[in-house]
This record gives sequence, C-alpha cells and structure tokens, in this order.
Amino acid sequence: METRKMKQLLFAGMIAVGCAGTALTVQAAGQAMQGHESEQPGTDTWITTKVKAELLTTKDVSGMEIKVETVNGVVTLSGTVASKVEADRAIAAAKGIKGVTRVDSSALMVAGAHH
Repeated sequence: METRKMKQLLFAGMIAVGCAGTALTVQAAGQAMQGHESEQPGTDTWITTKVKAELLTTKDVSGMEIKVETVNGVVTLSGTVASKVEADRAIAAAKGIKGVTRVDSSALMVAGAHH
C-alpha cells in the first residue's frame, strides 16, 4: 500500500514539474517574440497564474475574457469587459496579488465604450 502511494505521489510531482517547465517555456517564448525580456520569468509566471486565478474567482469579472501578461512584476490586462465596474474589479484583483508592482490596463476595453 505504501509503495503504491509513493508511486502516485512521485507521478503527481513529475506532472507538476513538467507543467511548470512548460509554462515557463511558453511564457519565455512569448516574451521573446514580443521583445519583452523578463529578469524574473519564474516569478512572472507565478504572478500571471495567481492573477488569472483571482480573475476567474472574482465575482462579476469575466476572467476568461481577460488576458494576463507579466513582465518584471508589471501585469498587463487586455481584452474586453462588459463595464467600467468590471474593469475596476479586475484591476483591483490584479493589484492584490503579491509581487505585482504595477497594473497596466490600457489594453482592457469596455464593450460599447467610445474611444
């Protein structure tokens, strides 16, 4: 029984490490393509993940419609939200995450708003 549990834990750990490595690789590739070089890609990946999770669980925020990118602690929110209130909630949620130094919401658009 103990051997089986150890194998399951080992397998779960391997999957977690593999997923984390993939996330870092994908983010690093995306940043390189955009000309953004992060000095802290691991921390930026963690911040992006935490912000996205917070957006998905924040009431009256359509987290699936908001893209999150982080470079050197600066979180950029982009996409379209239904209202200014929703945008403000998304910004507040991002600001509440440890490690976030600034939130850039200039690419976060309100549906139906005139620019």
